[in-house]
Amino acid sequence: MSKFVKPDHRQIASARVVAAKQISPNFIRVTIAGEELDSIRPMGFDQWFRMFFPQPGQEELKLPSSASAFWFAQWKLMSKDSRPNVRNYTIREMRRAGSGTFGDTTEIDIDFAVHGDLGPASAWAAKAAAGDEVAILDEGLIYNPVADVDWQLLVGEESALPAVVGILNSAPADLRAEVFIEVADPEDIQEVSGVGEGVNVRWLVREDADARPGILALDTVKNADLPSGSCYAFVAGESELATSLRRHLVNDRNVPKSNIAFTGYWKFGRASA
Repeated sequence: MSKFVKPDHRQIASARVVAAKQISPNFIRVTIAGEELDSIRPMGFDQWFRMFFPQPGQEELKLPSSASAFWFAQWKLMSKDSRPNVRNYTIREMRRAGSGTFGDTTEIDIDFAVHGDLGPASAWAAKAAAGDEVAILDEGLIYNPVADVDWQLLVGEESALPAVVGILNSAPADLRAEVFIEVADPEDIQEVSGVGEGVNVRWLVREDADARPGILALDTVKNADLPSGSCYAFVAGESELATSLRRHLVNDRNVPKSNIAFTGYWKFGRASA
């Protein structure tokens, strides 16, 4: 089985911002829309994409012409002053053409976790306004559980909240899962609807504003009384959380490496958000 689930077809789809609002102390939700978003096949779960957006002061969003693996080489060949910023994000919600909130074209909601470093994407989201240009390149799913496990473990801090909530919203009713989501403020907790009785969601709120995101989740899972039986784990967020928890699961919980999907979205202290 492939480690990831890739889209059948993809293109770099241009869109424009139609709405942006602060939805909680540390989250900004930006809605983009456009006819080219029709090219994206909704896959649910943690469907993620590359987002291309202008650098500060850029009046034109220049994009690679290739949607294959060559897009990165084309992007690198652009001058530093002309190429767009690129960051990875998760589809929070997608509304197909005709069922949108802001018009007749396909819409995608993107939730931006605003870190203290206010990296390029967070800074862009904080100033996003209707009409701003963006483009996205669908990358599919990282979440791809192995068959015949007894239960699942889903762990992330706020940057992984859209991915974990997306997985839960797409999960079958009989899913058995232990879920740990760390956030910076109680008001950042989001409603998770439709999960079955076998899903246990724990929201963890950091009390220390200066603490490294993900450490609370890491320590909580290390000390948790988790179910017995075979497990599939999805761990995402700050790099220390992802790598350290994977090491713990393999060395201390005897979870096979092939049963763990882990990804570090960003590194604490670096402007990667």
